[in-house]
Amino acid sequence: MNSLRLTCFAVCGLIAGRLACAAQAHAIDHVFLLIGQSNMAGRGKVEAADRVPAPRVFALDRTDHWVPAVDPIHFDKPEIDGVGPGTTFGRVVAAAHPDWTIGLVPCAVGGTSLDQWRAGGPLYTAAVARTRAALRGGARLTAILWHQGESDEAAPLAKTYVARFTAMIAQLRAELHADQVPLIVGELGRFTTAAPNVNPQLDRLPQAVPLCSLVTSEGLTDRGDHLHFNSASARELGRRYAQAFAGLRPPSGP
Repeated sequence: MNSLRLTCFAVCGLIAGRLACAAQAHAIDHVFLLIGQSNMAGRGKVEAADRVPAPRVFALDRTDHWVPAVDPIHFDKPEIDGVGPGTTFGRVVAAAHPDWTIGLVPCAVGGTSLDQWRAGGPLYTAAVARTRAALRGGARLTAILWHQGESDEAAPLAKTYVARFTAMIAQLRAELHADQVPLIVGELGRFTTAAPNVNPQLDRLPQAVPLCSLVTSEGLTDRGDHLHFNSASARELGRRYAQAFAGLRPPSGP
């Protein structure tokens, strides 16, 4: 059993190495910024299939280099990082666009509030810097994915969520020259204590923010902590983000 496991890791390592070389040989075409807190970063259990790289799907690592996108792609809390929606999103989009090479820019940080993502703050500044690094090879920023709100569950904070988020995302789009870049927002898991206060605010964002789509969390389940999506639900959330992206992107677009 141990020898079989080592063989599997060796094969995955070989594939990953070849795909990393492919990323250098074939420039990233389309960049997707992933921001928010722990459910964007991913806390689902990593399984064998999550470690198998997909062709044409890469992630920007902590040193701003492209590597094959295998979970976990985030590194905010290495001891607990796991499966999130980003990798599945990238795989679905790549499958729908065989001529694209996908670059995911993971910037989510667990436990962070919307105010910590305010323009000028360290999280915001790091996301802008990493996105600019990802775009240096001539790629385009194709969409922004946001999942956050558990830290804003208190009623007074939740009531001002739309205004605070609208200001932040407008500034982010301006700094990244991304006025026409789609924004996709995910609902909090309905199993969280924050959902009753925050999801109604998230549901208002498509009317308050241009080119914005909302992803439902209906039917998704937690990993047993009433806070984080389990692996299967995180992957499903990624598929829903991809479906929302397909609906926002003009059919005639590049």
